[in-house]
Amino acid sequence: MAEIVVVANQKGGVGKTTTSINLAYALACLDQEVLLVDFDPQGNAGSGLGVNVADGDKSVYHFLTKTAPFEQVVRQTSSEMLEVLPACKHLAGAEVELVNVRGRENMLKDALAPIKKMYKYIIIDCPPSLGLLTLNALMAADSVITPVQCEFYAMDGLAHFMSTIAKIKQFLHPKLQMDGGVLTMYDSRMNLSKQVFAEVSRFFGDKVYKTPIPRNIRLAEAPSFGQSIFDYDPACRGANAYIQLAIEFLVRRGADAAMYRDFKMTGGAPINYDFGG
Repeated sequence: MAEIVVVANQKGGVGKTTTSINLAYALACLDQEVLLVDFDPQGNAGSGLGVNVADGDKSVYHFLTKTAPFEQVVRQTSSEMLEVLPACKHLAGAEVELVNVRGRENMLKDALAPIKKMYKYIIIDCPPSLGLLTLNALMAADSVITPVQCEFYAMDGLAHFMSTIAKIKQFLHPKLQMDGGVLTMYDSRMNLSKQVFAEVSRFFGDKVYKTPIPRNIRLAEAPSFGQSIFDYDPACRGANAYIQLAIEFLVRRGADAAMYRDFKMTGGAPINYDFGG
């Protein structure tokens, strides 16, 4: 039965979609069966994997509203272990259309329930807001990962977001767990990055991921080619970081890190790991 993991932060531009795409793909590279749900009306998670929705194509909107079955919506990526439910512009109107629907906050949870047995992990990329779409994702989720950009305003809104998660857990979804925070656009040469890391650690404690995602031009370029970083440049620092993040993710769930020491990307591109504390 799949664990459903939401990647969310109400602040935009923090590397949320980049993390959703590349964590999902990294897990697939590590032989995990993964479904990526693009739940942002901008549709960047799907297009970032080369999956584009043309007019008339079915999308996650149709899956959510039960106007199309899963089989008509799900799309294969370049990895046989990773599939995606792409988004389209119609998803933007869902919050208005569903406002009077009974049980509207549980629609995604109900839609995903029959397919959970098909995957090991379901990763949901959320819009940068705390509206009905994000609430649906959180109600469907088992855990939440929050990317935080290493820049001056990174902490703006984080306390409010964490408070919202706490309220959802208290009043609506007691089993929802905060998996942790992921530092993105990290530059070890800058004191600011280290300061943000310290601040994020105050919020997440030992749940903050030890693997930061570096500033890396290849990560920024990959989506414009409709590719994950593992298709675009599997030997770059960004790919190395996301593989390490995926390993840390799996180790938190009981995997043995040592079994991944000799892992190499398809084609033999080496990935250098830091298994230290």
